[in-house]
Parts: sequence; structure tokens; C-alpha cells
Amino acid sequence: SCSSGAPVTQPRLGESARAASEELSRRRQFLREHAAPFSAFLTDSFGRQHSYLRISLTEKCNLRCQYCMPEEGVPLTPKANLLTTEEILTLARLFVKEGIDKIRLTGGEPLIRPDVVDIVAQLQRLEGLRTIGVTTNGINLTRLLPQLQKAGLSAINISLDTLVPAKFEFIVRRKGFHKVMEGIHKAIELGYNPVKVNCVVMRGLNEDELLDFAALTEGLPLDVRFIEYMPFDGNKWNFKKMVSYKEMLDTIRQQWPELEKLPEEESSTAKAFKIPGFQGQISFITSMSEHFCGTCNRLRITADGNLKVCLFGNSEVSLRDHLRAGASEQELLRIIGAAVGRKKRQHAGMFSISQMKNRPMILIGG
Repeated sequence: SCSSGAPVTQPRLGESARAASEELSRRRQFLREHAAPFSAFLTDSFGRQHSYLRISLTEKCNLRCQYCMPEEGVPLTPKANLLTTEEILTLARLFVKEGIDKIRLTGGEPLIRPDVVDIVAQLQRLEGLRTIGVTTNGINLTRLLPQLQKAGLSAINISLDTLVPAKFEFIVRRKGFHKVMEGIHKAIELGYNPVKVNCVVMRGLNEDELLDFAALTEGLPLDVRFIEYMPFDGNKWNFKKMVSYKEMLDTIRQQWPELEKLPEEESSTAKAFKIPGFQGQISFITSMSEHFCGTCNRLRITADGNLKVCLFGNSEVSLRDHLRAGASEQELLRIIGAAVGRKKRQHAGMFSISQMKNRPMILIGG
């Protein structure tokens, strides 16, 4: 204590420094209460523990889906600015060491990356990684799946927005419907259960197929996931095209009133339902009408090496630049921790999102 007996005054902290220190103590407090040794670097200031990483392997795609990519395509990042295989694996190792237990490979179309099988095999060696998944358009799936399965691929999501071949060509601006169906059946044949089928529902385009998609789950171990149409750069988004979860659910309930809700895992983005007696299930991903930010546990690395802590946030930090500048593991972790710490409680909401500048979906990796 001060010998003069005068009270010791603390220097006044600037507003932002004070907020930052409160933030930090809130995070520490949370970590103390949840003593499981989960990485502080991957825990945000709302206590969300990020255990799921999506890595985009390429910006390229062999389709041109209307909601994902502008018709004219997108200017691709020069190859030298994309992550190399070694850089992808270095980052994956670092994240898994910190507590990531699920990695999903996305794109563009990840299965057009020539060394995708090798990447899966390398990831499979990481201790602590429980799930390696891929989100694919299914075009190359039949050919590659046996090798991918051997290498350690444990989960598959296949994008398919229509069951009508001519409409498929209109939506994706390419042929290939039968290849995708063949890929789905190949995945079932190889024992993947469930095989997830992602269907983006767009008014005036495919909302009349909801019942046909749901009926697929009668005899097949599919999880058909109906996704609300979302705004991204170049996809000419407007509210009239969005079919809400409630509306989809009503349509399906009219046909199958006995539809039952399944319990959901805490960090799940999907609300799952089952038609009694059917082998598979249906789910709804309600990013627009009922966001699930409160339990979000995912981070994304784009093909050019940027970390995105929110699919709908436009703030990104380049891990590639730090890697190439020779950053140590500790420095990388500090950068990752700072980005995760800045993650907002929730994304901006439907109206603001549609006006916000963000990459087209093809350059984010879904």
C-alpha cells in the first residue's frame, strides 16, 4: 500500500482497451467454468467452442449453379495465391491440435483437385480428428469414392436441387444429372449412412419438388436437407425467391401429417424430421428465417487461405500471408485466436446480409 495513505488511482483505460480486457476476462471466466481442455484460441467471447473446420480446396467448379456463381463465372485467384497442399495440411494439423475434430473439404468442387485423395489420407493420420467429410456436386463421385473411402473419408454431402434432368441443366447450366444420381447410389452402396443430399429451395424453380425429395427417403438411407436460399454476391438474390422453413414444413406436413421431429445435436445447423417407417430423414437448414448462430461451432478457410469466422461476415484474415512470412505456430495461433475472439454474437440478419458485400459462395466454400 502507498505510504502516504492516498488511494492509488488506476490510469483510465481507453474505451476499446477496456472492452477488450472485459472480453478477455469473460472468455477466461468461461474457460474456467468449462474446464475441459478446449483451446482458448478456438473459443469465442460467447463461449462457443469451434470444433469444426471447413477447408476449401479449390475455387474451380465443373458446374455453374445459379445460386452459387454468377453466370459469367468468377475471376479466379492466381494459382500462386492459393494454398498449397503442404499449407493446407500445416493449417489442418494446427487446428486439430487445438481441438478441431471435424474437417469438411469444400470448394468450388473439391473432387476436381487432383490430389484430393492424398489430402484425405494425410488428414486421416491426424490424431484427434474424428470426421473427414466432403461436400460435392457428385459429378466425379462414382469414380473417386472407392479411393476416398479407403483414404479415410467418413461423411458425404451431395448437392442436388432437382430430380428433373432438364431442370438440372437449367439450374447448374451444365449436363450431369445421371452422374450425380449414380454418385448418390454409389455412396449408399459403399455404406455411407446417412448420405446427405443438399437441396437449395428456390421459389419458381424447385419448390414444387419438395414432396418428391422427401419421398426419396422412404427406401434410401438419405438425409435430404432443404436449404433456405441465401444472399451472396452475384446470385441475384431477392426475398421473393426464398421459401421459408415454415412454408416447406407445412407443404410436407400436408402430405405426411405424422412427420415427427428428431432431437438435434447442440451445434447442428439442421432441424431434422422423419416420416415414420421411412428409412431416411429430411432436414431444414434455416440460415435465413431462424439463424443458429448461438451454437455455431464452425470456422472456414478459403482456397486462398483466408480464415472466415462467419459464412455471412465479410471480415477475413489471411493465414496464407502469415504462413508464407514464416510465422511460428504460436504467432499463427494468436492470429487465429484474435479472429475467433472478434466473432459476433450473430450474423447481420436477413435484410442487412442481402446488401452486404461478400464473396460469391463459390469463393467461400459453402
